[in-house]
Amino acid sequence: MSFNTFGRIFTFTTWGESHGPALGATVDGCPPGVALDEAFIQQFLDRRRPGTSKFTTQRQEPDQVRILSGTFEGRTTGTPIQLMIENTDQRSKDYGEIAQAFRPGHADIAYHLKYGIRDYRGGGRSSARETAARVAAGGVAQAVLRDLVPDLRITGYMCQMGNLHLDPANFDASQIGQNPFFLPDASAVPAWEDYLNAIRKDQNSVGAAIEVLIQNCPPGLGAPVYAKLDTDLAAAMMSINAVKGVEIGEGMAAAALTGTENADEIRMTPDGPEFLSNHAGGILGGISTGQDIVVRFSVKPTSSILTPRRTINQRGEEIELITKGRHDPCVGIRAVPIAEAMAACVILDHLLLDRAQTGGVRGRIG
Repeated sequence: MSFNTFGRIFTFTTWGESHGPALGATVDGCPPGVALDEAFIQQFLDRRRPGTSKFTTQRQEPDQVRILSGTFEGRTTGTPIQLMIENTDQRSKDYGEIAQAFRPGHADIAYHLKYGIRDYRGGGRSSARETAARVAAGGVAQAVLRDLVPDLRITGYMCQMGNLHLDPANFDASQIGQNPFFLPDASAVPAWEDYLNAIRKDQNSVGAAIEVLIQNCPPGLGAPVYAKLDTDLAAAMMSINAVKGVEIGEGMAAAALTGTENADEIRMTPDGPEFLSNHAGGILGGISTGQDIVVRFSVKPTSSILTPRRTINQRGEEIELITKGRHDPCVGIRAVPIAEAMAACVILDHLLLDRAQTGGVRGRIG
């Protein structure tokens, strides 16, 4: 089994490699009658697309999506939706020197040990190029959520790059799409540019942290044991290339809190229950509470750097290796739209699961 499918009711199966002719996704479980065209999906792909600034890989891919099936006259039919994105700017020759060597920090050695064969051209299936297909699938999920939960908002942004941190006091969501870092603080952009320029000129890379804020999510999504909403969100984020840690709400910081500090107190208002804080990140017992859902994850530094690193080749010989090619100095930047796409897929999947089990019926308070 190769495990290329994500989701339970709303599912997508991605296919293709970094240097193959194309990649894409087969989306299934999409309700019929949803307005969907290529232009709607393209807006999400354009945010992830490489080569959009000097701070991302200079591989020039238009990432133009084609819908091959599953729609008729601009609406979904309820049948599988086939999405395809052609690769147009592969430079496989850049990877000739590593055909028999294992790049430090990459999946090369793990793939070889598992399968005994690997596509060394850009990492093949393990390349972050695969995430373009996820973003396309996420576009389909966003189209459905637009109809089912019109007020739902999924917003991703960078909150850390190396030793630079977002100042929450300066948070301005309107600035996220106005700079190359998806940074919600215009005043911090020059410092972040200088910092990453120095990293890039030093032929190095740096890690990052991304936060995803899900607002106006209906309460009651998720289940208390094996289908916890936070479990599935964490798994979705951890499945993104280079992600090494995921937190919900306070996350690891909860270890330093007392029970009185961490418990989110509740009061009754004319509009219903109101939480006085949100340490839980919008999820209790695996089920959404209606509060903002806050997911945060860390991305390791890009492993492909021009600084020589010690490694071995398939003959077991110790060598030094420089990873050539076109790579992101901070791969976390383009993880933002990928995280939004994965969040959309998880929320839609759980919304459909809940409708199947409860029909949307909710317990009454007051």
